[in-house]
Amino acid sequence: MKKIIINIGRQLGSGGRSIAALLAKHYNITAYDRKLIELAAKESGLSAEFFENADEKKSHGFFHSIFSNRSAANALTHSDSYLSNDTLFKVQSDIIRDLAEHESCIFIGRCADYILRDNPHCINLFFTANLEDRTRRMVEEKGITAEQAAELIEKTDRRRATYYNYYSGKTWGAAESYDLCLNSSKLGIEGCADIVEKIAMGGGKTLKIR
Repeated sequence: MKKIIINIGRQLGSGGRSIAALLAKHYNITAYDRKLIELAAKESGLSAEFFENADEKKSHGFFHSIFSNRSAANALTHSDSYLSNDTLFKVQSDIIRDLAEHESCIFIGRCADYILRDNPHCINLFFTANLEDRTRRMVEEKGITAEQAAELIEKTDRRRATYYNYYSGKTWGAAESYDLCLNSSKLGIEGCADIVEKIAMGGGKTLKIR
């Protein structure tokens, strides 16, 4: 199989993670989502809590850095305000570049399409879905009410858009920011995965992903 890097942007509840899981299983490659936080923490020597707090959030404008005179070990004893989200973004970006250099893989969010903008192996995708379907999926997955799901969707999408726009200089969810945008309400989770597989293989007959 030729090398392939799939970068996924997604609205909350659109099924982006499920589509990534199908593709990862089909290609026998890794889909990096929360696992990136674990890798960033391990690589930097910092607590994963730092990366959890900064996950897909734009910089708050702090100026201290783990690359200053304070060591990473000492930084652990201080407030996370000593670490700018920009610094944590750089740590995570370096890991994304390193992974993409050495293996075929899938990245979910984290501005991976922008970070890997010069990588010729990338396919940049965005998944959306009807609000009704997204709300239903959140109710089922998280055991919350429809009202709570709607609030979570609005808050999460706003945060993801702010983060993406801030670091990439592009517009989150806009067609021109990606190679392909797909609506899982129209195509289904498996249908979206099938289309991506066809594109990844450079056209021709689609191999059904099941």
